[in-house]
Amino acid sequence: MSCFVVPLVEAIVVSACRKRAVQSGRPVWRELPALEKMLWGGTLMLIVDHVINGELTWRFPFFTALSLEGGGGVMLREMLTVGVPMALVLTAAWAVWALLKERNHRILHPNLS
Repeated sequence: MSCFVVPLVEAIVVSACRKRAVQSGRPVWRELPALEKMLWGGTLMLIVDHVINGELTWRFPFFTALSLEGGGGVMLREMLTVGVPMALVLTAAWAVWALLKERNHRILHPNLS
C-alpha cells in the first residue's frame, strides 16, 4: 500500500542530483538518467497498481490504511520491509548494469575513455 514511497523519494533525490552528477564526468554517473527513468517508471506503475487495487484513493487520507487504527505503523512497516529492499535491488541492478556498460566501453574503445 505504501511501498512505492521509498522509490519515489529516491527518484526525487536522483532527479535533483542528476545534472550535477552527469557533469562530474565520472563514467558510471553518466548512466544516472537510466536510474532516474527506472525509478520514476517503477513508481508510476506501483501507484497505478495501488489505485486499481483500492489501496490508494483520491480522497484524504489517500492511503486506505490510514483510515484504520494503527494504519500508520502498517504503512511504515511496509515501507521498511518492501519499499527499501525494492529500491536497493533496483539501484544495485542499475549499478551492475552501469559498471558493465562502462567496462565494455573501455574494452571496445580503449582510446576514447
